[in-house]
Amino acid sequence: MNNKEVVLVIGSGGQIGIELLAALRNMYGNDHVIGADIRPSQEVNGPSEVFDVLNNSQLMAVVRKYNVTQIYLLAAMLSATGEKFPDRAWGLNMNSLIQVLDLAKEKHIYKVYWPSSIAVFGPTTPRNQTPQHTITEPTTVYGISKLAGEHWCNWYHAKYGVDVRSLRYPGLISYTAPPGGGTTDYAVDIFHKALSQNAYTSFLSAGTRLPMMYMPDAIRATIMLMQAPAQNITIHTSYNIASFSFTPSEIAHEIRQHIPDFQMSYEPDFRQQIADSWPQDINDEQARADWGWVPEYSLQAMVSDMIKNLKQ
Repeated sequence: MNNKEVVLVIGSGGQIGIELLAALRNMYGNDHVIGADIRPSQEVNGPSEVFDVLNNSQLMAVVRKYNVTQIYLLAAMLSATGEKFPDRAWGLNMNSLIQVLDLAKEKHIYKVYWPSSIAVFGPTTPRNQTPQHTITEPTTVYGISKLAGEHWCNWYHAKYGVDVRSLRYPGLISYTAPPGGGTTDYAVDIFHKALSQNAYTSFLSAGTRLPMMYMPDAIRATIMLMQAPAQNITIHTSYNIASFSFTPSEIAHEIRQHIPDFQMSYEPDFRQQIADSWPQDINDEQARADWGWVPEYSLQAMVSDMIKNLKQ
């Protein structure tokens, strides 16, 4: 295995991890991509490890065991859950990143991927066509940790030459994993409830517009970024990326094109305040210019594909 890339995906059982692990194994071969999570995995298509990313000796042991060259660090506590457990969210989101960046600084690995989020933005950020460089004053523990993480990534790159790359994901929609505790997770849950109950009660108001992305586009963007030549990477905090934006009422309308008697109701909760602090749509010109990012899925194509796959 020494003569080829060996990729470790930490958080491989999560919403992004499940699909990213499969995509990377398709690229590098099953034996060259190791799945890792704090809970045992059901998938058996390649090597997997169970460990706590906050345990540095366990992390180091796995890196040495497989001669890992790249790490995709996906382990995190998301926005809504993080507000309930702020100490745990900060500890997981920050300390795991520092440990992995230190591995790269010490040349145990040579490349790191770490996801950021639109949660780095806040109520003072321009909400329409939010630019790459703008005001970032997050109001959630998750957002604070992601903003701090972006600056740690930038610092490790500037100070030690660490090749660390990052995307500010919008809300992500996937049929392979259940919702994971994020504010945008209504856009996943709504499909499950539409098919099982013909009805959904949204925890966001009807007109709450947020940037979203279908998981196949998110996975493709992640791999495109990681495969881009180092000289093309001009952002060492985290790149804005965008696909489409919609409101709960707009996605309900699209679902009714496939499930005509679908009923939608609204009971906004504490997540409404989080959503109201985030952008409505994102300017991703820098990602398009630097490494050729273009999304493939529209809202209509995403809804159609979600319903088709969940029915199966």
